[in-house]
Amino acid sequence: MKSTPIASAADTEVTPSDSVEEFLRTLHDKLWVTIVWDDPINLMTYVTHVFMVVFGYSRTKAHELMLQVHNDGKAVVSSGTREEMEHDVAMLHEYGLWATLQKSE
Repeated sequence: MKSTPIASAADTEVTPSDSVEEFLRTLHDKLWVTIVWDDPINLMTYVTHVFMVVFGYSRTKAHELMLQVHNDGKAVVSSGTREEMEHDVAMLHEYGLWATLQKSE
């Protein structure tokens, strides 16, 4: 049986700038956001409550995000990997909020 040598770190040339660029590219590919959209159904106090329950935000942070949704029509409420944002969107839908995810800009 023939063995295959294991490559060492010295066998691979990676410059510091290459590794930083690759890291940033990978990081950017992983950044997705959850957006909550304004709707005519849910009360502002309810939206604040949902943000506190789902994300563990303080009342102040949850209230600020709710006001952004109300005044601007939408707010980014969380960010992370696509899978994490899909989970957040599903949770918000369970509470009856209008939410979507998109790749971070």
